[in-house]
Amino acid sequence: MKFLRSLALLMLLVFVSPITVRGWGVDGHFITCKIAQGRLSQKAVDAVNHLLPDYAEGDLASLCSWPDHVKFRYHWSSPLHYIDTPDNLCTYQYRRDCKDEDGVMGRCVAGAIRNYTTQLLEYGKQESQYNLTEALLFLSHFMGDIHQPLHVGFTTDRGGNTIEVHWFTRKAVLHHVWDDSIIETEEERFYESNVENLINAIETNITNVWADQVQTWENCSRNQKTCPNIYATEGIKAACDWAYKGVTNGSVLEDEYFQSRLPIVNWRLAQGGVRLAANLNRIFG
Repeated sequence: MKFLRSLALLMLLVFVSPITVRGWGVDGHFITCKIAQGRLSQKAVDAVNHLLPDYAEGDLASLCSWPDHVKFRYHWSSPLHYIDTPDNLCTYQYRRDCKDEDGVMGRCVAGAIRNYTTQLLEYGKQESQYNLTEALLFLSHFMGDIHQPLHVGFTTDRGGNTIEVHWFTRKAVLHHVWDDSIIETEEERFYESNVENLINAIETNITNVWADQVQTWENCSRNQKTCPNIYATEGIKAACDWAYKGVTNGSVLEDEYFQSRLPIVNWRLAQGGVRLAANLNRIFG
């Protein structure tokens, strides 16, 4: 059974091509999942290793971008990567905002996190109606997505995807700046273009600079396994306070924007990783 699951996932990965994504880019998802891996309980490590296909060799981070690559095949999954909120209100409400373009409730990243958490709670039962390997990969990816501020953005500009800017001398859209450009520039300037060095720096901040915040990040209200409404509410606030602020079509974003927004990006990556680990630890006991 595990061989067949591994083969099916491998075939999906072989026949995909890069597509436009909403949420962190490849490095952002890798960072989030790598941080989470280092914080898993032994029970969670065992469950994750059992669910991952063999070729992943126990490395969850290596497959955390998989849900972006299969959107062309799983068309139904595209709306699950983001939340569109009313322009300029800078608030999120589940019943108002968590729906797709056809108005189907629950079809947003917050609803997806709830759904795949519920599916994974069937782990260990003799039979499950769900593909728990896919549930693990979707949940891990969406926990990263919901922490990218523009992933909970405004409806009209599609989370910054229609706001054209210059990132230093290169043309980009604002959403891509937050997906990739800030992280890539940070890696180039400070970490010799090595994502592992950046991960080490963020993990150091988790145990030092942000140590007094970590327990709050990990906690969930009313004994729930996951709290995506909290993550989404933080996301739209960060989008308004930092991502959108001072930016219009044609803006040139250079050092001032980069240096002031960089701490927010690293903070959200850290929160996503810590919370993913906490969620998986609660799920797998």
